[in-house]
Amino acid sequence: MRPLGVELAAMLAARGVDTIFGIPGVHNIELYRGIEDAKIRHVLARHEQGAGFMADGYARATGKPGVCFVISGPGLTNVMTPMGQGYSDSVPMLVISTVLDETASKRGQLHQMRDQEGAAGTVCDWSETAQTAEAAYALVDRAFAEFETSRARPKHIQIPIAVLGAPAPSPPTPRGLAIRGKLAPNPRDLTYVASLLTAADKPLFIFGGGAKRVATKQIFDILKRSAAASFVTYAGRGIVAPDTPRFLGSHLASGGAEALIGEADLIIAVGTELAPTDRWRPNLGAKAPIVRVDIDPEMLSQSKNQDFAIRADADLFLCGLNVELGNSNLSSAWDEHALSHTRARWTQDVTNARPGIVTVCDALRAALPEKLRIYSDMTQFAYAAKEVWDMDTPGLWHHPVGFGTLGYALPAAIGGAVSGGPTLAIAGDYGFQYTIQELGTAAELDLSLPILVWDNEALGEIRDNMVEAQIAPNAVHAVNPKWEHLAAAYGCAYAAPKTTDALCEATLNALNAGRPTLIVATPEISSSN
Repeated sequence: MRPLGVELAAMLAARGVDTIFGIPGVHNIELYRGIEDAKIRHVLARHEQGAGFMADGYARATGKPGVCFVISGPGLTNVMTPMGQGYSDSVPMLVISTVLDETASKRGQLHQMRDQEGAAGTVCDWSETAQTAEAAYALVDRAFAEFETSRARPKHIQIPIAVLGAPAPSPPTPRGLAIRGKLAPNPRDLTYVASLLTAADKPLFIFGGGAKRVATKQIFDILKRSAAASFVTYAGRGIVAPDTPRFLGSHLASGGAEALIGEADLIIAVGTELAPTDRWRPNLGAKAPIVRVDIDPEMLSQSKNQDFAIRADADLFLCGLNVELGNSNLSSAWDEHALSHTRARWTQDVTNARPGIVTVCDALRAALPEKLRIYSDMTQFAYAAKEVWDMDTPGLWHHPVGFGTLGYALPAAIGGAVSGGPTLAIAGDYGFQYTIQELGTAAELDLSLPILVWDNEALGEIRDNMVEAQIAPNAVHAVNPKWEHLAAAYGCAYAAPKTTDALCEATLNALNAGRPTLIVATPEISSSN
């Protein structure tokens, strides 16, 4: 028999894992014994937080679980921020850590925590300890089964150090895919919703990230047949084509959106929590019943008395609803011209609130290639872009919406770039420094990764919030590194474009540079051409 760590690597490879992100340490080296034989690529992060975000970015890019190896104690606590982000944003991640063999009667051990399993459980779907090899195998298979059949969220498995290094039986062969399958809606529910649409004067669809894998034709057909207006959440951008009639973009948080939503006499929300971070105000504004379609029963339980909850996969629901409507060509009372004017006004509001950023967004969007993956951080540039940068394809712009952590963009983009395809990271000058050390990982991998840093020499959003609240701006300015020296230190390329044309050129060049490129732009760039 081989050590459990070797068998685990073989088990993961048999279940389709080809890449693992992590950092080896004295407590988890047995996890690394079998990686090469299993032909699994390991990406060495500079910090466990970076490793977790890389796994997140890889999962979002591929749709496969992102797998992360960390040590006990501080290794696990460092990866808990990415786990929390993944939980908020429905990202499939499997974090495997070690745990001390015994903690009840021993104190002062290296990496000791009082309740490691419980701590991790606060930021993931579940956290369990495998006391035997058989338990470890069962938990791995449980995680992969749930990734297929339930709302995707991080899972944590911890294994005592002695168990990990002990001889273990071979893992079970991958189970048949009988458990695989999507949750179909009840046909009676489809008939009922179709009748509601037929009777509605002002129907409104809101599509969230849970609908991002729905075929474009299904979205187009349902909006055409119903003559409905539509929004997308930030995570749902690209689900509705930008030129779709009566489309209001990702402006759920815009001034006046609450009143407009209040005009709808039927709202169908597909694959969205309708969370506070989707709308950025206390209330959505709905006065009409909401048909909520989701696979997560917890989200459906938040429905109000007048609402109608349907537990089903988004694609099966919309396909079935299209069949129910048949050749219907319904009309609505929405004024298409007025909606178009409203959306244009909301875009202008973003332009006014964040001077210059929209100009840069427009230039980049026109210049950059299709199918480009974008990973953004919590930065003013991204806050504006999320509302005005239309996406032609869903699931390509990734932002830490729910947990809202800083430092996400760079390591997540590394995870995305590792999976292949053009990738761009966008960060603010302050948030970038949360995970700045991961430049080393990007350089080590020779990634052609443009990293756009929006340098306003401040925590710009916090500064502006303080001013708005009539608080003297305090602790919102920090000394930045000499960016060109930082890039050189890691062997990265560097650009400091002074015009939007130069920014576009630098970004395009970086996509084929054979190494990361640090591109630093300041707000003044928007006034140059």
